[in-house]
Amino acid sequence: MTRPIRIGTRQSELALWQARAIGEALGAAYELVPVTTQGDRDLNSPLAVIGGQGVFVKEVQSALLRGDADLAVHSAKDLPSAQVDGLSIVAFPRRGDVRDSLVGARLAELPSGAVVATGSARRRALLLRKRPDLQIVNARGNIRSRLERRQGAAAVMVAYAALERLGLGGLADQIFEIGEFCPQVAQGAIAVEARTGDAQMLEVAAAIDDRATAVEVTAERAMLAELGTGCTLPVGAHARWYEGSVEIYAMISSLDGMRLVEATERGLDAVHVGSSLGKRLLAEGGAELLAEAQPLAPGGAAG
Repeated sequence: MTRPIRIGTRQSELALWQARAIGEALGAAYELVPVTTQGDRDLNSPLAVIGGQGVFVKEVQSALLRGDADLAVHSAKDLPSAQVDGLSIVAFPRRGDVRDSLVGARLAELPSGAVVATGSARRRALLLRKRPDLQIVNARGNIRSRLERRQGAAAVMVAYAALERLGLGGLADQIFEIGEFCPQVAQGAIAVEARTGDAQMLEVAAAIDDRATAVEVTAERAMLAELGTGCTLPVGAHARWYEGSVEIYAMISSLDGMRLVEATERGLDAVHVGSSLGKRLLAEGGAELLAEAQPLAPGGAAG
């Protein structure tokens, strides 16, 4: 390719950081094609109202389909589990930290009735499961705005990878281990998309694809596809690939955190294992929890 590779991305600070990181990893000349998404334009409405999972990627994908970009870079957790016709995920670079973090105070140090801000239904449910005495308020916007505009909250809960990538990791008062707070599907991962059949971009992106990350995220997304939902409902998953097989844990919670359906499966094929786990969770009570949460879930947030 004689011209720079054009990389489509959201315009948020974190998204631009991720797109530049991918551009540098490709080892070729590149330029960014920033796109304002629906989720960026409307910072007040819950994501479930304005479109749920996908509101941070649709316009970027449209730019790729139009030919305005050669590749698109997304936070993998923002991608709907159903692939868009004409586009393919061509790389999952090595995954970042999957853990959640609390900025402002440690969870155990918060007084009864303290306000915690988060835009994630999953984080809301798991916070209330540990501390039902807390008040949880919705938080939308990019990472810096969520940290600066706390809406009177004593603490804000965000993905630790987002803080790290923006050089803000030192702000975290507490980083939760995976066993304490199950991550969102594909948390910490970056996805690279290209037009289906673009052999040149497939070859370029293959150099930055990480096998372990690809297997793990594929399993998590396959589980999510069975649930037919995304980041606007209290669902989490974490997969690990080792010794040629993948093990995935996933959970579905009630919004108040009091009821939880969880399970673990292991196998050789990421899609089969994730799909099987999703079916199992639904059959063991997850379907009822999702139905109850659907009309009530607060909007999620990017990061």
